[in-house]
Amino acid sequence: MRQRREAIGVVPADAASSQTHVPHAGQCVVVLVLRAIAAVLRVEVFSMLADATRVRIILALRDEELSVNHLADIVDKSPAAVSQHLAKLRLARIVLARQEGTKVFYRLTNEHARQLVADAIFQAQHSLSNDPPHHRGEHPSPEDRR
Repeated sequence: MRQRREAIGVVPADAASSQTHVPHAGQCVVVLVLRAIAAVLRVEVFSMLADATRVRIILALRDEELSVNHLADIVDKSPAAVSQHLAKLRLARIVLARQEGTKVFYRLTNEHARQLVADAIFQAQHSLSNDPPHHRGEHPSPEDRR
């Protein structure tokens, strides 16, 4: 039982084995709830990346800030459809919006989304070839995803 509690972080693994530190039941529940919330958030990030249009949007934003209309042209979708995807990405804190007059510009919140997408594409390339394009110095572009 102690090993199980150590594995889920309820009891510190480095606690002396002669000690029987049993945290208050409320502490155990809090730890378990926080871990469950963290797991749900991780799944949410991956679900945001499970859509080809959103992946293409992230690829388009990897080096620059772009307007909705410019993104719509790049991913070959209507501005309304791109706006819906951007709203989801914004709620997931993957992109940030900046308004300038009547235009809204988007950029990636940080480099992590870009890296997740690049790694996923690289992994997919390995499934297709023993000599994937990224091993030859080629990098994914939003246009390649059409």
